[in-house]
Formats: sequence, structure tokens, C-alpha cells
Amino acid sequence: MGIRFLTSGESHGKCLNAIIEGLPAGFNIDFEFVNAELASRQKGYGRGGRMAIETDKIEVLSGIRHGKTIGSPVCIQINNKDFENWKIPMSADVVDTELYSEVLSAKEITIPRPGHADFAGAHKYNTDDIRNILERSSARETATRVAVGAIARCVLSEFNIVGEFEILSIGGESDPHKFNSKIDEAKNAGVTLGGEIKVVYKNLPIGLGSHVHWDRRLDGLIAQAIMSIPAIKSVEIGMGRDVANFSGDKVHDEMYYNEKCTRKTNNAGGLEGGMTNGEDLVVKCAMKPIPTMISPLNSFDIKTKEPKKAHFERSDTCAVEACGAVAVNMVGIVLLNAFLERFGSDNMEQIKINYEKK
Repeated sequence: MGIRFLTSGESHGKCLNAIIEGLPAGFNIDFEFVNAELASRQKGYGRGGRMAIETDKIEVLSGIRHGKTIGSPVCIQINNKDFENWKIPMSADVVDTELYSEVLSAKEITIPRPGHADFAGAHKYNTDDIRNILERSSARETATRVAVGAIARCVLSEFNIVGEFEILSIGGESDPHKFNSKIDEAKNAGVTLGGEIKVVYKNLPIGLGSHVHWDRRLDGLIAQAIMSIPAIKSVEIGMGRDVANFSGDKVHDEMYYNEKCTRKTNNAGGLEGGMTNGEDLVVKCAMKPIPTMISPLNSFDIKTKEPKKAHFERSDTCAVEACGAVAVNMVGIVLLNAFLERFGSDNMEQIKINYEKK
């Protein structure tokens, strides 16, 4: 059994929460690392005003005793400082709508943004106030996922498994020295930019994942985890879509033996048959531009059906670096699941014994 987790909370609500089940007992969580990953999610040139308000840190509510996991579910919380400005609009209690009509109407949203969850979500959940949709569909939710992933990576680091990410391009520009000027151009035009991200994990043991069932293949699980990140529109492993452009002798990684299996190339991106093969795991993903723009696209009011410009409240010009922090931690969650399924999950001492026998 691996780990599973649930998150809760809204973008401007009181807090964000996560409950993590399945962490092995006897493990020390590196809180400095977890908070550093949360800080990484808030970084990047082109971020908006919300990042100046929040300084994300986790608070542990259960599952840790004297610094160590005890085998029970771990509950963590990230407080939203901005909730102080949203106590009435985001109150969980019944609010006097007449008394606070001005405050509530100011926060009501009825014009969906193309590319966002607004339109489909409002239809699905039968609401004409899109605030109910955007508060949860906001990328703010990914803060809890970064925290969960950072905790997962703390466990993996005990076995020298480490992950990192890099930005390959922003707005079609692949020269890092030009990223900032590209973002400045977009900001001046009132539009947003996406980009491409690469995640790499090193020192993975052979055989994580499985070929025997579709839902145990590691490449499928990684793709689902990455695609669940808001704004991600594609995922590639290794060569990715380029495998369609070459013959097999140019795609598959030849194997040699010198005390262990070695390869001169890693076009497979560390995965064959849904399993790790001992090479570096290489995952690339593409993030679309954020739908909220100062220069909005055409839309309509879902109440009146009148044509309108899409809603704008607050936005980042570019959040590709933040997305990279989310991606590397989401992959960490998937890898820890596969690792614990292979080597056990109850306590760290037994897991290390099993790992040494691999």
C-alpha cells in the first residue's frame, strides 16, 4: 500500500488542508525542506500581487509525535493570510445578505473566463455565481499538493532519490536570458504566457510500477498526476512525441552489461513497460497561459446572456516557475507510492531492510 491524500480549502478561504494516509512510521519530516518547496511555488518572474500577501508554511495538526511520523494519518494546514479581507464573502456561516449586499455583490462573478473551469463548473454545480467554482479551481489549491509532494520527497531522499525541475521555454522562447523580457512584453500587452517544464528524478531503483495492469503503469500514473495540475495541457516521457518521427533504431536505448546494465542514451526517459529501468526519469510538460488577463477575451454574462469581456480579478503574467515546483512534487507523490508498494510501507526500519535486498 502506498500513500493517499485529500486536500480541502478555497483560494480566499480560511486555510488549505491536506490529510495524508500511508506515510511510514518512524520518519523525520524535514519541515525546512517542505516550507522551502512552498516558497518555490510562490517564486518566479511575472507573479502577481497574491504572492506578496502570502508566505506559505505548513502547520502539522496530527500524525507527528516528537518530530516523527507514528503511522496514523498526517494532517497539515496552510493558512491564508488574505482571508482577513474575505471574511464576509467567504464566510462558512450564514450571512445577512441584505446587510452585506454591497460586499457580496462586489465579489459575485457571472462572466466566465475562456480556458478556465468557470463555465463548465457553474453548469455542473448549478450556480450562477462563478465565485463558487473559481475559489476551488484556483491554482492556490496546489500549495497543499506541493506540501504533500515535498513530504513524499523527504522519504525518497532517505534512499538518495532526488528530483529537480527546469524551465525549457516561456512563450516559445528557449533562451533563459530572454525570459524576463518576454514576460515584460506580455505584461505590457495585458496578456499571459505559458511554457515548457522538465522534471528529472535520479537514482530510482529498477522495477517501480508494473506492466501487469493498466492502472499500475508508472508512466500512466505520472501523466495523470501532471495533467491534474491546472493549466497543464500535455505530458511527455523521454523523447515524448518525437518517437513518432524516427525509426526504432533511433528511438530505443541500446543495452550493455558491465557489472550492471548500462545505456548510452535515455530516449525512454527511464521508463519501459510502465516500470523504471534504472535510468533517470525524465518528464516534460506544457503549461498554457493563465486564462485571467488584463486584456480579457470575449465572453458573456451567464445570468443575462449579454456579451461581455471575461472577468478579471487578479492574475500572474507568467507562473511557469511555480508550475515547475508543483510538477516536481506531484511526480514525487507518484514515485513514493510506487516505492512503498515495492518495498513496504509500515515503518522506515523494515522498508530500509527490504530496500537493501532489492
